[in-house]
Amino acid sequence: MECYSEHEIVPHVLDAPPPAILKVEWNDDVKCMLGNELTPTQVQKQPSVLEWETEEDALYTILFTDPDSPTRTDPNRVEVVHWLVFNIPGCDVSKGLVHAAYIESGPREGSGFHRYVYLVYKQSQPITPNDSYRPRSPERRKPWNTRKFVEEYGLGAPIAGNFYIAQFDNYVTQFRAEMMAAGSK
Repeated sequence: MECYSEHEIVPHVLDAPPPAILKVEWNDDVKCMLGNELTPTQVQKQPSVLEWETEEDALYTILFTDPDSPTRTDPNRVEVVHWLVFNIPGCDVSKGLVHAAYIESGPREGSGFHRYVYLVYKQSQPITPNDSYRPRSPERRKPWNTRKFVEEYGLGAPIAGNFYIAQFDNYVTQFRAEMMAAGSK
């Protein structure tokens, strides 16, 4: 999957691309397809479809991250966790333990394209998070480091993944106002 290298997800976020594609869809017309462009307006809700190949009785972790804050070209850019769910039985994300509530894409005006990466990890055992829940607010979302996270929880390499790129659209103004209000509480 050369697209991970072309978009520099390998080596920026991962050492190697996932071996399988994670199906990520919001509706029939809005699908994540290994680097396609989606708008913040299109992805303001969490995906309605997340599917990957599963094993019976296995548990999985979903991680959704933006490695391009504040911009992809900033040498001091940091990764931001947008969604984190542990202990997912099969592909039933609704039965997993949400550790970081879903936050949609919200690149700042003028910051260019951001890469938004979905990764699935097979767990070797149930996970009890080492830190507290991250609500739908900007608090404790960055700096994030996927490699450190994977090492901390012994997750190994992702079994599936997908990603899209997005840049500012008018929805981001509303989203950022909501996040600022949530962060001040």
